[in-house]
Amino acid sequence: MKRSIYIEFLIGYIIFAIVSVVMIQTLGVYLVNKRITKNEAHYLYTGVSAVASDFYHYIYNQRGNEEGFSEYLESAKAYLNCELFVINSSEDKTVVASTSTTTFLMSIPDFDQEYFGNQYYKVGNLYGTLDDGSLIVYYPVVHNYNVAYYCIGYTDAGYVKSIVASVISYIYLICGVLYGISFIILLIFHFRIYIPLKRVTAVTKEYAKGNYEYVSDRKLPKGNEMETLSTSVRFMGEKFKSMEDDEKKFIANVSHDFRSPLTSIHGYIEAMRDGTIPPENYDKYFGIVITEADRLKKLTENLLVLNTSGGNKKLDLREFDLNEVLRNTLLSFEVQCEKKNILLDVIYGQKTYVVCADKLKIQQVLYNLVDNAIKFSHNDSTITIKTYSKGEKIFTSIKDTGIGISKESINKIWNRFYKSDTSRGKDKTGTGLGLSIVKEIITNHGENINCISTEGVGSEFIFSLARGKTDDSHDPIVEAMISEN
Repeated sequence: MKRSIYIEFLIGYIIFAIVSVVMIQTLGVYLVNKRITKNEAHYLYTGVSAVASDFYHYIYNQRGNEEGFSEYLESAKAYLNCELFVINSSEDKTVVASTSTTTFLMSIPDFDQEYFGNQYYKVGNLYGTLDDGSLIVYYPVVHNYNVAYYCIGYTDAGYVKSIVASVISYIYLICGVLYGISFIILLIFHFRIYIPLKRVTAVTKEYAKGNYEYVSDRKLPKGNEMETLSTSVRFMGEKFKSMEDDEKKFIANVSHDFRSPLTSIHGYIEAMRDGTIPPENYDKYFGIVITEADRLKKLTENLLVLNTSGGNKKLDLREFDLNEVLRNTLLSFEVQCEKKNILLDVIYGQKTYVVCADKLKIQQVLYNLVDNAIKFSHNDSTITIKTYSKGEKIFTSIKDTGIGISKESINKIWNRFYKSDTSRGKDKTGTGLGLSIVKEIITNHGENINCISTEGVGSEFIFSLARGKTDDSHDPIVEAMISEN
């Protein structure tokens, strides 16, 4: 079973605490002891060197005796907080002055400077004469270029250990405070990060099962990344739910749009076969069957277009004259315009506008938008089509004075199979895919398309295309307007 990130974090916290204690007990004690020993040795050495200087002055300048110097050593002991004694350099190495009765007149024949190596201090027992672990410092008294005496200062082992223990206790105190603070941080992590993260994880698991309506039973923290993550996950769930609803609606719409013409075709052919429709009416109903078959064909073709244009499909980008493509496209609507007595008012900002795009797909965009404008325009009305430039973009506007689009539907018109008339009464021949195809194509070009519409007044669709490198029409909008009727 996999451990949670919280358990791993907790185990890491405990291991860190144990390792810290062990490190303080071993390496920490060693380093502190070494540092304090060196500092104390330096302090003693400074004092012992001063005592050696005074001893030299007392013996050789004042002609005092060695035993009389012990009184001076007593005062120095109180100041330096250590024991002091002086050894002569004779063969028996006798202690001639001391602050301790146990060392006074003691002989240390093995005493030698080499005992200290290349340092001025050592931790030891000075050939068994002192307690183990004593800190010992020496300073030679030189007379006539020869070492005549050695001044020795020492502290017992307990003194240095007490200082080390005191420092270590402070370190433990600081560590305890830090561990307390870190434990508070752990609690904050638990309640502000781990618990919310656990809830977000539960939400994602429910989403993975398809339960997009699942929400966490508790509120998440406000104003931090967890809230952002939670909001993002919930937004994702809403999107998934919306996609699921769209998928169901998509299937329902496809089924409806395929079933309606198939039902008509099947019904009319069945009626012809059983004689319900007399032979003299065959031409009329064959025409209806062909119309319904064409509708099925158009629906299938549009679905294929959506499948090939979705995502980042490769575009055949090349430079061409947008005005020329628009003129050729409008020729296809001559019959439709005559039936409804609709006038196409075309305004070109320049004679030519060179754009860089996929020519066939842009032609399809223009066809779908003009087809929609004619379909939803009233008889005896005018559709205004305009091309113009702005910066490095070429814009195309197609504006009708038809039925318009409601505010509730304006953001849904790009959805596949969406029709603003849910009863499908106004547009029985449409597939609800035209604007979806337009949106896919323009988006794949990295451009934008917008719709401005007022219900009962009309609609205007505006889309942009990138200006071609060979285009030199940088004049203002409608600088040289040419109108085609």
